Amino acid sequence: MAPGKRMAVLVGSNYFNTENELHGCINDVRAMRKLVTERFGFHPSHIQVLTDEPKSPVMPTGANIKRALNQMIDQAASGDVLFFHYSGHGTRIPSKYHHRKEEAIVPIDFNLITDLDFRQLANRVPRDATFTILSDSCHSGGLIDKEKEQIGPSSPPPTDATTRHQSHPRSDHQASSRFIPYDSILQHRASVARINHQARSKFIPYDSILQHLASVTQINSSDIGTHMTAHFGEDASPKFKLSASQPHHPGRLHPDVGILLSGCQANETSADMPGSEGGEAYGAFSNAIERVFKKHPSPLTNRQVVMMVRKLLIEQSVVQHPCLYCSDENADANFLCQT
Repeated sequence: MAPGKRMAVLVGSNYFNTENELHGCINDVRAMRKLVTERFGFHPSHIQVLTDEPKSPVMPTGANIKRALNQMIDQAASGDVLFFHYSGHGTRIPSKYHHRKEEAIVPIDFNLITDLDFRQLANRVPRDATFTILSDSCHSGGLIDKEKEQIGPSSPPPTDATTRHQSHPRSDHQASSRFIPYDSILQHRASVARINHQARSKFIPYDSILQHLASVTQINSSDIGTHMTAHFGEDASPKFKLSASQPHHPGRLHPDVGILLSGCQANETSADMPGSEGGEAYGAFSNAIERVFKKHPSPLTNRQVVMMVRKLLIEQSVVQHPCLYCSDENADANFLCQT
């Protein structure tokens, strides 16, 4: 099959001048744009960028993000590679259908985009095309409804050659000391502790979102769907338009196209990290992805990417566990179909 188009939507929201302000999300998008153009062959004309920086031509509202994703999928054909990178806040909302919470991302206008939205988007992707979502947000595990968990809380990663410490005998002149001075250890721990203490989680609590929407709609209701549909109308997620008595069917499933690399498990937060020594702020997950590909020039599978990023975050003392959700076939396919 001839190689198809490569198209991307990249979204970064810093929520400027709000109590939810982050600092590294727009930097994440800039770095990701550089990575996908230089490493993965995406043409700049096939990349849509949405950020909330001043004078941005397209702000990352819920409607604008969904419009960009739908436009990308509308233009897709068999063999195309579609990519969505999101860096910003996430949240969890109570489910009307289960005794659990469900995942969503939080655009700057609080018009939540839910796991059902992403399932419906994935269902529209043509056969033999791929749709990869990389979500650097809190509670992002499971962001494609009904997608199979490959690496996550129920499926811990297997031991692999890419993460296993291998021992090779070395001659005396090659050997190096395994001693690290105590002062160096203390200095490193203090540096890590300082950076992690300054990090912010990419999470807006459900109650804060409900309170904000209630202040806008002036409706006395604890049902978030009431506020979402009243304020956003047809632009609200279909999840909020269904009543508890209606069946919750995402439609036909295409398990072969949706690929989710999440910054953390569904019950965890993702970190927005301050730049060390005057450097730029960044998302821990997005930055780890970029560092992994910088270190490994050869193609990596989706499974390898997540395992390597998990290992790197552990080394950085960042407490979040990236996950992989996709079909068995796509778990061992190369990330963004790199050849």
